[in-house]
Amino acid sequence: MTTDTSLEKSALFVATLTSFMGPFTISSVNVALPTIQAEFSADAVVLSWVATSYLLAIAVFLVPFGKVADIYGRKKIFNLGVIIYTLSSLLAAFSVSINMLICMRILQGIGSAMFVTTGMAIITSIFPPARRGRAIGIYVSAVYIGLSVGPFAGGFITRYLGWRSIFAVVVPFGAASVYMTIKYLTGEWADARGETLDIRGSVLYGVSILILIYGASLLPRPVAVYLTIAGLGGLGLFIRHELRIPNPVFEVKLFSQNRLFTFSSLAALINYSATFALTFLLSLYLQYIKSIPPQYAGSILIAQPIVMAVFSPLAGRLSDRIEPRLIASTGMMITAIGLFFLVFIGAETSNILIVLTLAFLGFGFALFSSPNMNAIMSSVEKRYLGIASGTVATMRLLGQMVSMAVAMVVFAIFIGREQITPSNYSEFLTSVRVSFLIFSALCTIGILFSFLRGELRGKGQQA
Repeated sequence: MTTDTSLEKSALFVATLTSFMGPFTISSVNVALPTIQAEFSADAVVLSWVATSYLLAIAVFLVPFGKVADIYGRKKIFNLGVIIYTLSSLLAAFSVSINMLICMRILQGIGSAMFVTTGMAIITSIFPPARRGRAIGIYVSAVYIGLSVGPFAGGFITRYLGWRSIFAVVVPFGAASVYMTIKYLTGEWADARGETLDIRGSVLYGVSILILIYGASLLPRPVAVYLTIAGLGGLGLFIRHELRIPNPVFEVKLFSQNRLFTFSSLAALINYSATFALTFLLSLYLQYIKSIPPQYAGSILIAQPIVMAVFSPLAGRLSDRIEPRLIASTGMMITAIGLFFLVFIGAETSNILIVLTLAFLGFGFALFSSPNMNAIMSSVEKRYLGIASGTVATMRLLGQMVSMAVAMVVFAIFIGREQITPSNYSEFLTSVRVSFLIFSALCTIGILFSFLRGELRGKGQQA
């Protein structure tokens, strides 16, 4: 199939639009949770499922839908996912109970899994290697813009229009994406057409990843350890099953026979493990230790995603010309240094220094993310693009889970089950510093995986 500039622009537009929608909804809904709790009189556990159910649904369906898209068509699955996401968002805006809202969030997660795992694969299918990094950089930048705008827009919308409007506002974006996909995104990409879908493997994977992530969310409770072990055991059985069938839902051989893919994926896992809890920790630090109101704390924390959004397209374009491992490894090193700076954070640390450190970290994230994604997607055959896209998205979710688990365990060690009060601010600060020390060490390990992955151009880019 031939590609042209018009097709490239259409693909980039619809993929970027959807890459903005998901993060925007996640970050804006989190701001609205107290208002949702008040309207439905929900307890804290039930309320937490408004956020958790969405993430669990994405995690369960990412890899299976990647394979489904490779077999039946990436555009078809992408568009169906956007339709499901858009309709469930509209219904969420009219929720009559907290249970209905949670059900709509699950459907949102399923739809999101469908377009997240295919959006990047479509870009890789259409863009030639010489322009692929720039396109991926723009795609990644939209994710950061969604995360940046979400908290502010969510707070504004909730205050003046009501929390339901957060879900309603994404409906036009979804409708525009569906229209553009149908009208302008011509052709189809199904490089594994004719293969059978491994239903048993898909179910085994989904159940295992569900148990694993749910178990990690319960840390540091004792039951979390058993659930995490059960989830890991299930994934072990899944890998064993996948190695024995001709058309696996996940191509395990990508990890055993493709060092570039393996090390790049592990570098992504480590990077997210070391960085996701950053906003959580600094948000608590700014509000408790610095006594800064939430809205002003957000204006400090936004420095990181703004820098990421600005530099991600530039880093992606640079990876079209310079070996991605060099750029990504530099980004990982900058991130490790920035995290190490935060080990020395204290009550007297100036807000300006925190903003500068966050900007420094944002620059490191940008240098790592786009080139690393370019390396992953360009290192596999076309028939594995959906699987590769689903894999890197799963690595992101697992990394986020690990990052929060580390923070929770450290808090449990130094603070226990006590609430954060002035009487234990010293222990809280120690927890924050130890967490950043662990994350800095993780990033240092990640530099090795990133640098030793091998050369993309020496391997021969997938065109």
